[in-house]
Amino acid sequence: MSRYDAIIIGAGHNGLTCAAYLAMNGLTVKVVERRKVVGGAAVTEEFHPGFRNSVAAYTVSLLNPQVIADLDLAGHGLRIVERRAQNFLPAPDGSYLLTGEGHTHQSLAKLSERDSLEIDAFNAELETIADVLRQFVLRAPPNVVEGVSLNTLRESFNALESGAILRRLSLEQQRLLLDLFTLSAGEMLDDRFESDLVKALFGFDAIVGHYASPYAAGSAYVMLHHAFGEVNGRKGRWGHAIGGMGAITQAMAASARSHGAEIETDAGVREILVENGHAIGVTLDNGETLRGRYIVSNVNPTLLYTRLVPQAALPAPFAKRIAQYRNGSGTFRMNVALSALPSFTALPGAGDHLTSGIIIAPSLAYMERAYQDARQFGWSREPVVEMLIPSTLDDSLSPPGAHIASLFCQHVAPTLPEGKSWDDHREEVADLMIATVDRYAPGFAQSVIARQILSPLDLEREFGLIGGDIFHGKLTLNQLFSARPLLGHADYRGPLKGLYHCGAGAHPGGGVTGAPGYNAAQTVLRDHQRIFL
Repeated sequence: MSRYDAIIIGAGHNGLTCAAYLAMNGLTVKVVERRKVVGGAAVTEEFHPGFRNSVAAYTVSLLNPQVIADLDLAGHGLRIVERRAQNFLPAPDGSYLLTGEGHTHQSLAKLSERDSLEIDAFNAELETIADVLRQFVLRAPPNVVEGVSLNTLRESFNALESGAILRRLSLEQQRLLLDLFTLSAGEMLDDRFESDLVKALFGFDAIVGHYASPYAAGSAYVMLHHAFGEVNGRKGRWGHAIGGMGAITQAMAASARSHGAEIETDAGVREILVENGHAIGVTLDNGETLRGRYIVSNVNPTLLYTRLVPQAALPAPFAKRIAQYRNGSGTFRMNVALSALPSFTALPGAGDHLTSGIIIAPSLAYMERAYQDARQFGWSREPVVEMLIPSTLDDSLSPPGAHIASLFCQHVAPTLPEGKSWDDHREEVADLMIATVDRYAPGFAQSVIARQILSPLDLEREFGLIGGDIFHGKLTLNQLFSARPLLGHADYRGPLKGLYHCGAGAHPGGGVTGAPGYNAAQTVLRDHQRIFL
């Protein structure tokens, strides 16, 4: 029986981040991964001969710069390049919005003079709030605890420090922060802008991974969540990892191994071993048992507490609350091999816009209809599609003259109505997604050589994303900050001694950030020091 200081369940980017930090601080670390490759949802694979792409996670912005530096990801081969334009939104009437340096105001001049003046102010306001909230990303939120103890005192100081950070905002900025946490994105955007395309630009960020209307209360926070990012020190940017998202996790794995961590793939966990309220090890699918002082989970909290931890070991109040944890982001993913680049009616030919995030969702009303359709029928008749063509920035992904595209599609119901199965309808919905792009870029459908389809059910089976939830749980107010995943467990500690959370189901939530992995590692290291120093 092998023994380690820490056993990490899942070699996704947060699990690898946590492993690297623990190993570089002298702990013996074993990472076990169910799939045959490391990376979790941030992985690059060949889906058609000669064509590789980021299979699930598909773009870079939220990856924390401190994690990049501490793990020396560049030294382990990671290279990130910025898009030459940020976003391109074509409209059915032939108009369009193109954003990014040298593009935004030129494009807006044709749409709305008022919005051209307003967009910089709005971006600046979001950046001010995001800049303050970035200070909460690499720290545990105040944990809600009962009674009077040293832990209560510690969390009280944490809450005071958090309050001091927020007090740096002016009163007007605090009002904006309150609005961003409670209002709908639609309300805020309708008040600020007149152009449908400008509203759609920001509104799209409010529904990414969020199965809801842009007019749903709290959707403004999801919009803010996507404003935290940066690429190569440039805030608010989006980029591409050369070699795809798997290049990030390959570099993380190399970093962890360089510090002595062991990583084993094709090693799914059957059960977490519990004795007298302590998590003490894991049993693998092959029957092997591993023992560890700290069992750190990078899987969705629902999976962790319904499939891996014995139900009899859980405190009854916790078991009841975690059963109410909400998943399901309404996501449908496709990767397509193309014989040629698409040409959009609104902006024909090649250009910087093809390196951007191409958003097919020309208005908030379009997004609203997409959500209502999905609730009623199971998928949108006119879906929201973001298409990236990473081969415009990275020629290692496809043969010369050919290209690959990522399609991130919403809305679709995590579970189809009337007892229907995604296995029976995935091809039909994939046809719809291709046809949607083809309406804006005629000839696109004919250029498709091959396609990889991931329905919500496929995403759950392959990557453990419950209901296709890319964030390991909804980003709603009752599942954020001190309430992620549950009140009383925001400190990365589970309800059993020795059990920890390091995945996106912990603060600060979803996206390829590395932040939950970093924060969980700091918690484990503090506990380790209290025991052994």
